[in-house]
Amino acid sequence: MTVADNLKNERKKSGLSQKEFADKLGMNARTYASYERGERDISTAVLLSICKALDISSDILLGTNSPAQEPQIKKIPYSEADCSRVPLIGRVAAGYSCLAEENISEYILTDSDILKDGYDYFWLKVKGDSMEPTLLEGDLVLVRAQNVLETPCLAVVTVDQEDGLVKYVDIDTHKITLNSVNPCYPPRIFADKEMNRVSVVGQVVESKRRY
Repeated sequence: MTVADNLKNERKKSGLSQKEFADKLGMNARTYASYERGERDISTAVLLSICKALDISSDILLGTNSPAQEPQIKKIPYSEADCSRVPLIGRVAAGYSCLAEENISEYILTDSDILKDGYDYFWLKVKGDSMEPTLLEGDLVLVRAQNVLETPCLAVVTVDQEDGLVKYVDIDTHKITLNSVNPCYPPRIFADKEMNRVSVVGQVVESKRRY
């Protein structure tokens, strides 16, 4: 089923009409209807608003536990026979070689099946509470190093000289939006020339929580 089909089904389960649900989202009814018909792509910000209004996880609408959207938390480690050693790095910063040996704090056993040939991978520790409850401070995210993303997706980016940020990233022709999960953190929007302030480090493909 498509995202539009899942949205329609979940909205019906709530007992609300299209107009009633659009009003709840603070959205024009015609705009909302276009989402259910699959005529308009749902941005990350709208997706998060819909999930909050329906009190569901985004993977229900997406029809998958796709790690690019909402990574599944797993325990460490996997069986060693099926694993590769992937570095856990201390930080990511603009103009900084994150895989430099002095920046590697340890190596983590990682399921080899999720590592695609031709890419570098590294683990990064989540800092702060902006991605709660999806990701908690101290969680680990597995990042596939790449500078091009199919958005919206969960990714690591840098802004100016800041350390790397784990955010839901939505990119279109004229702007880049960095969305948090925690509603206390508003979206950061970089439009037109400001887009050059944002550098893509890579896409998050899995996360882990150590106990």
